[in-house]
Amino acid sequence: MSPRFSQVVGIDTSPGMVKQASSTTKDAKVTFRQAGAEDLSFLADKSVDMIVAGQSAHWFDYDKAWPELFRVLKPGGSLAFWGYKDNVLIGHEQANKIFYKFCYADGQVEPGLDGLNAYWEQPGRNRLRNLLRDVNPPEKDWRDIRRILYDVTPDCAEVPDPETAWMQKRINLGQLEAYVRTFSAFQGWRDAHPEIKSRAEGGQGDLADILMDRIVGSEPTWIKLDEGWKVAEADTVWGTYILMAKKR
Repeated sequence: MSPRFSQVVGIDTSPGMVKQASSTTKDAKVTFRQAGAEDLSFLADKSVDMIVAGQSAHWFDYDKAWPELFRVLKPGGSLAFWGYKDNVLIGHEQANKIFYKFCYADGQVEPGLDGLNAYWEQPGRNRLRNLLRDVNPPEKDWRDIRRILYDVTPDCAEVPDPETAWMQKRINLGQLEAYVRTFSAFQGWRDAHPEIKSRAEGGQGDLADILMDRIVGSEPTWIKLDEGWKVAEADTVWGTYILMAKKR
C-alpha cells in the first residue's frame, strides 16, 4: 500500500503482532498500532481513502465495525476485504474428505480422538468457510458492492485457471502436515490434550500425525512411499473471496 498512499496505518488487536509488524519495515509512511475495526477512534472522521482487511474481516463485530468504517472513510472512498478458506488437494477427493472430517466433524473423529471442530473460534470460522457471503455492506451507506468468489469442494479434479483461482500451489505432504500444525484450532487442541505427544516429540502420535496417516493411506501411490511419504507432491487450491465497495 505504501507506494500508492501518503500514509498507511496497519492495525491488529494483538500487541505481539503489532510489534512483529513494526519490525518488518523502516518506511516512514507506514505505522502500526493495536486496534480493531470496531474502534478506530484514533482516526478522524472522513480521513481515510481506502480500508483493506486481509484474512481478518471474518472476525469483525459488524454491528460496531460498519458504522466505524463508514465514519473514517472519505465519501467515495474504497473498501476491500479479501481472504481464503480451507485448501483441497486437486484430484484427491478421498484425502480431502478425510481432511474435512478431522477439521469439522462433531465429536470424535476416531475412537478416543477428538477432532478440531470444537477448537475453531466462532462465528468467524464458519463465516470464512462461507467466503463472507453473509457479510453485506449496508446499502444505505455503500455502493458499487462487488464480490469475486472462487469456491472449491473436495471433488475438485483439475487444476483451475489461475485467473479464477488466484491462490494455488504445488506442495508436498510434509508441507501439508506443517500447515495443519499452524492452525489456531490445532494449537487449541494441543492445549486441551497436553498428554498426547507427537511422534516428533517421542510420543505415539497426535491429531496431525493420525490425520496424515489416514491421508497417506487413502492413495495407493502414497502408501508405496512408506516412510518417504512426506515428499509426495500434489497441487492444492484455496477457496477465496474479495469483497469491494465504495462509500456513498
